Amino acid sequence: MNSSTRIYVAGHRGMVGAAIVRALQAQGFNNLLLRTRRELDLCDGAAVRDFLAAEKPEVVVVAAARVGGIHANATYPAEFIHENLAIAHHLIHESWVNGVRRLLFLGSSCIYPREAPQPMHEEYLLTSPLEPTNEAYAIAKIAGLKLCQYYRQQYGVCFHSAMPTNLYGPGDNYHPENSHVLPALLRRFHEAKATGAPRVMLWGTGVARREFLHVDDLAAALLTLLEMENPPDWINAGSGADVSIAELAGLIAKITGYKGELAWDSSRPDGTLRKFMDSSRLLATGWKPRYDLETGIRHTYADFLSRNGSGDLREA
Repeated sequence: MNSSTRIYVAGHRGMVGAAIVRALQAQGFNNLLLRTRRELDLCDGAAVRDFLAAEKPEVVVVAAARVGGIHANATYPAEFIHENLAIAHHLIHESWVNGVRRLLFLGSSCIYPREAPQPMHEEYLLTSPLEPTNEAYAIAKIAGLKLCQYYRQQYGVCFHSAMPTNLYGPGDNYHPENSHVLPALLRRFHEAKATGAPRVMLWGTGVARREFLHVDDLAAALLTLLEMENPPDWINAGSGADVSIAELAGLIAKITGYKGELAWDSSRPDGTLRKFMDSSRLLATGWKPRYDLETGIRHTYADFLSRNGSGDLREA
């Protein structure tokens, strides 16, 4: 790619898409195609077809998705599978129809089986059942990965995928019920400190372990993949370290300055007990994360405070 390459970033207003745009602009790419959801509904196949036919991007990055935590996935499985399948199908198929030479699709670590050996290698895909609490989302992401793989196999296009671990960073979604665990805890501890709450009630037992990657580190990894002449069909993108949810909660309490009690509601689900990805293939490219977890959360909390103070906090 060069600075004049026409690149369409789908989902540029989301946390991941915005990070990709920042990374591309920092490297001098000045021909980015960006559309809001109001300007282009990715669930409308005809609209996607017309957009790609008119704009003729050379590269498409699919960062658009309907996302959420355990509560959102369990409450709205129909929307999660329908919308994410539609986005993947329309963008991948219509990119091929309209001569896009390269497409990078973003999936999720939840594509791997609930009982997959740890750390999870790319080869563990489809070897046993998925985690039930986010199965709908996972199936849609697996379908997108497989669309890329088979279009590449049959038509010779460079359509490939990256499977990020749990992401966090500037511009995250802080909805009180539908957000992911890290931003949900960040907001909960911030508000508990502000109100002087004596304790914070947390879901599950705290023993489940998760891996987290700062979104700007992911964006740097994706640019590395886009420069590869022959990338893998799909590749894991993780930080290389995981923590228990209890450790995460303690760290966020420390960063936000909350001094009260942490209580656990064991009647609530933990989800998969461990999700830790093997990212050795990505690390072998020379990429490595810039943020350790504490530094990354401090950076994210500063962004939260700024957006919260200006009324620009994302709560979609």
